[in-house]
Amino acid sequence: MDAVVVGERRFEVRRAVEEDVPALVALLTDDPLGAGRESGEMGPYLRAFREIDDDPRHLLIAVRDGAGDVVGTMQLTLLPGLSRAGATRLQIEAVRVAADARGGGLGQALLDWAHDYGRARGASLAQLTTDRTRTDAHRFYERAGYAASHVGFKRPL
Repeated sequence: MDAVVVGERRFEVRRAVEEDVPALVALLTDDPLGAGRESGEMGPYLRAFREIDDDPRHLLIAVRDGAGDVVGTMQLTLLPGLSRAGATRLQIEAVRVAADARGGGLGQALLDWAHDYGRARGASLAQLTTDRTRTDAHRFYERAGYAASHVGFKRPL
């Protein structure tokens, strides 16, 4: 278990456990995009959680506040590659902070924690994607040092 301290608040950062899944799904649902694409049926989320948790290249984080409530999450994946002289990339996905915990620095503290996690495991580059409609997230990531350097494409399968 790790912790991040933001101002006078301490947050526990740890590997998510199956019991955290409903709270993590609630965080994913708590935005306009998630509200339209997430569901209340836990079966698919629990299957996905087990697959993520079984793969050592993935880390799904649950962040708890002092009261023990889940107030944040993110999924980290280490991606080995040939480009950039065989660089390992840290892929950061599904970053969410509860509405009542936003604006105080927790998001930046979590990214800093993720960067340290990646560096400790040999990653030399952090990358993430965010939906083009999330303009607040874009500003946040730019302030955190990320550059919109690539164009991403997605296709349903």
